[in-house]
Amino acid sequence: MNQYSVQKGDTIAQVTSRLQTDWQTLRTQNPRAIGRSKTNGNWFVREGANITVGKGSFSAALSQATESKGASRLQSQRQPEKVSEYTVQPGDTLWGLAVRQYHVNLQDLIRDNNITNPDLLEVGQKLEIRQAGPQSTKEVVASWYGEDYHGRPMADGDPYDMHANTIAHKDLPLGTRVELKNPRTGQTASAVVTDRGPFIEGRDIDLSYGLASKLSLVDAGVDTLMMEIL
Repeated sequence: MNQYSVQKGDTIAQVTSRLQTDWQTLRTQNPRAIGRSKTNGNWFVREGANITVGKGSFSAALSQATESKGASRLQSQRQPEKVSEYTVQPGDTLWGLAVRQYHVNLQDLIRDNNITNPDLLEVGQKLEIRQAGPQSTKEVVASWYGEDYHGRPMADGDPYDMHANTIAHKDLPLGTRVELKNPRTGQTASAVVTDRGPFIEGRDIDLSYGLASKLSLVDAGVDTLMMEIL
């Protein structure tokens, strides 16, 4: 059980990182601590609110990692990867290391290091970080999302910027960099995975409005792109 009293100037991203949780868990377990601006529709955490987060996403991640161990390991074996060792520093969290620093799946980080309590990290503890190497270009079905979601928290805790070069993907680690190309126009653009989705069958990625504009996808709504994981 993690607890925190919201301070002046705290953002949703800062609070979720401090509590080692995600936006959905924070919002679900603490509805009275969350507000939404009537001016621009942005969500925020209320100053002075006392937030309590239970097992939440970290326990779910641990459970998912255990249940999907076989399938995940088979997928990893198909990808070239590099393994490095990291020494835990003061203030480190599993969420921060996975999402902000190394861009790996939290579930993999937990499983690879046999972590039984994701809320506890010891300074000096050695962690194995397994990162996938560059991947071959593949065809993906892309759509886009824009103004209706502008300013709302994404899966990485940051507010969605419809003009930034970001994409939503179902399972690529948050922070993963990709190169996208529209084969019809030859236009290319780089992007970062910051959100989860799309949630419509048959689609692989959701582009920000700005990215869709650069790749001539806005009018079409849905189109096929080439994607390379960098």
